[in-house]
Amino acid sequence: MTERTLVVGAALLDAGRLLAARRSAPPELAGRWELPGGKVEPGESPEAALVRELREELGVETEVGDRVPGEWPLRVPYVLQVWTARLLPGSPDPKPLQDHDELRWLSRDELWDVPWLDQDIPAVREVATRSLT
Repeated sequence: MTERTLVVGAALLDAGRLLAARRSAPPELAGRWELPGGKVEPGESPEAALVRELREELGVETEVGDRVPGEWPLRVPYVLQVWTARLLPGSPDPKPLQDHDELRWLSRDELWDVPWLDQDIPAVREVATRSLT
């Protein structure tokens, strides 16, 4: 049996908005939108991985909140789990530094204005239900 690899995604929230990141790589994902994040390294907690990934991908300092209920399969052996997060006071604004070419803060009414990656859609629905008012 193949061991699964955990991928963590961030529902980065600010003032009732959710941050979406448009993929620029790999080519099969380019142009679609996702919750930023990445793979958990061996010996790393999911929360620590999320803080590290957001620093690397967006140049921000964050605090991880609650895990969003659910788990979503990606291509084998990857599985996605999502946590809420917020920018820490004094953190710079997010910038697309790695694997993204555009970022957008989306209000609840704008959530479906972007073409999300299929695997992120259930997580975005959960976040909209629980965290966006």
